[in-house]
Amino acid sequence: MANPKPGLDSASSSSFISETVNGMHRFTVQGYSLAKGMGVGKYIMSDTFTVGGYDWAIYFYPDGKNPEDNSMYVSVFIALASDGTDVRALFELSMVDQSGNGNNKVHSHFQRALESGPYTLKYRGSMWGYKRFFRRNLLEASDYLKDDCLVMYCKVGVVRNHLECPKLRTISVPPSDMGKSFKELLDSEVGWDIVFHVGNEKFKAHKVVLAVRSPVFKAQFYGLVGDCNIDKVVVKDIDPFIFKVMPLDPFCLPSKEEK
Repeated sequence: MANPKPGLDSASSSSFISETVNGMHRFTVQGYSLAKGMGVGKYIMSDTFTVGGYDWAIYFYPDGKNPEDNSMYVSVFIALASDGTDVRALFELSMVDQSGNGNNKVHSHFQRALESGPYTLKYRGSMWGYKRFFRRNLLEASDYLKDDCLVMYCKVGVVRNHLECPKLRTISVPPSDMGKSFKELLDSEVGWDIVFHVGNEKFKAHKVVLAVRSPVFKAQFYGLVGDCNIDKVVVKDIDPFIFKVMPLDPFCLPSKEEK
């Protein structure tokens, strides 16, 4: 198949992936009537919970967060409760409809992510939420308050980025054991085709292995003036014990062929 881009011999690829690590926390406020009236800017805090490697906490202000614009509302915020800078995340705060009808009051940053992107928290204590989460008189007359109890959920999605590159598959190659295999072949005498007579002892071997390991034997067995039909070599002037342990490279011995 023709190369679609002339001059391009090879190509590589990579992918930058952004995704969210999501988690949720349920926060229950029991005794709402006792918390009400604690003062503007005063809050009730949930236990900390961890999402995406960071700690978070829900802040509920029964009398509103600021007096100038929301003292008639309850305020709800989610805050970064651990050290971190420029933590990008998506949030969803919801108050549960305890009538069972499922009409939860939801403020979600997840739904607006395509338009505005994730919210960035600059430092520990940074918050996201709503000063005017719910008008207080409407809340107290609604099904969100039951048995003097409020139930809230907070969903956090911490943005994680990573670069993904195709992984090269590798095959682990074990160390060579060819020497061991050749020794086993020699010891077994299977397939031998030549015998060395050294003193009163005989040593059976394989001509092709000898030829690979020794240029002398290669020329003697397979050279232009060699004889591939040799099946016996008499080796003189060397002790059989020395012959057995000596290396084959180079293997140049005084010898006499007998047919």
